[in-house]
Amino acid sequence: MSDKEKDNLEENQIEKKEENLSEKDSTPVKEEKDSHSLLKEAIRQQATEDERPNSASLTLRKILGGDFLTTRILRNQIWIIVIIAAFTLVYVSNRYSCQRDIHEINALKDTLKDAKYKALASSSELTEMCRESNVLKMLKNSGDSILQIPNQPPYIIIVPKDE
Repeated sequence: MSDKEKDNLEENQIEKKEENLSEKDSTPVKEEKDSHSLLKEAIRQQATEDERPNSASLTLRKILGGDFLTTRILRNQIWIIVIIAAFTLVYVSNRYSCQRDIHEINALKDTLKDAKYKALASSSELTEMCRESNVLKMLKNSGDSILQIPNQPPYIIIVPKDE
């Protein structure tokens, strides 16, 4: 049953009671009806979701108190609120993703720097080991090789060209 039907049913019951009581005594019934209708009206006013119209002046007190956020305004602006919430979620997730990528890039840069230093150290060790003096020292120490440093400068051999 709807509220109107319930109200009508209650009013009909009250009227029947009034008719029965009016036969006995009409004065208390009218007072009861008046008090009942006043009570009913007060409850109806408190139960309705209708709001008072907003006043034209918007004061700091109303803004800080939240009086300007009425259900009518929120209902009219619900899609804007949803879009703002969605954009906020996208913004936060994008920022988180970018920060994660930057952190990974910095970690990879540090790894690359370490690898470059290791490669440079290995290259310098190899260059040091490949020098002629170090190669000869290693050959003398091992005793396996018969290579020696030449005592005479190299000869230049001139080959005549056939003409």
